[in-house]
Amino acid sequence: MNRTMSYFGQMRTGKKVDTARRLLLGASCALFLSGFVPVSAGAPLLSEDGLHRQPWFIDSFLVLDEDLSDAQRAGRIFLIVWELKGCPACKLLHLETFADAGVQDELKARFHVLQLNFIGQRPVTDFDGQRLSEKDLAGKHGVTSTPTLQFFMRGADGKAREIHRANFMKPAAFLDMLREVRNKAEKPRS
Repeated sequence: MNRTMSYFGQMRTGKKVDTARRLLLGASCALFLSGFVPVSAGAPLLSEDGLHRQPWFIDSFLVLDEDLSDAQRAGRIFLIVWELKGCPACKLLHLETFADAGVQDELKARFHVLQLNFIGQRPVTDFDGQRLSEKDLAGKHGVTSTPTLQFFMRGADGKAREIHRANFMKPAAFLDMLREVRNKAEKPRS
């Protein structure tokens, strides 16, 4: 019998190698070489702008006052997460802190989370109606590093108020901070 090795390392006996098997193996190799990494449900995806994105982040028309109103109607706190492509702490925020089940449960249940790009060019309408790029909005809000998390509620006068600001934290400290923010939000606002 004439036996030879195929380029997939299989012994061939003169019969054709299963075409579907070849295609599957070829596709797997192509995905591996392209850097594709399969993710589980609920895991962050890498967006077009190079930022990790959680499936539970809100989709927004980038009108902050409307997003704040939507959050408050749902009984939630509005949270803006400022990130930057290539930021190691931003990556850890997603892969470590946001991956924690307790943190994820708290954020999904009580927060309305919007992700913005620290150097992004998408137009955003600020709470006061001014339309700026993400980058200019970051400057206006005094955001100087990433990740920066800004928590907002409405004051008694109806205007948006930043009630807390934070940076990267490990899961346990982050969960404690979220509870602190919730307590601030529940107190009467002036």
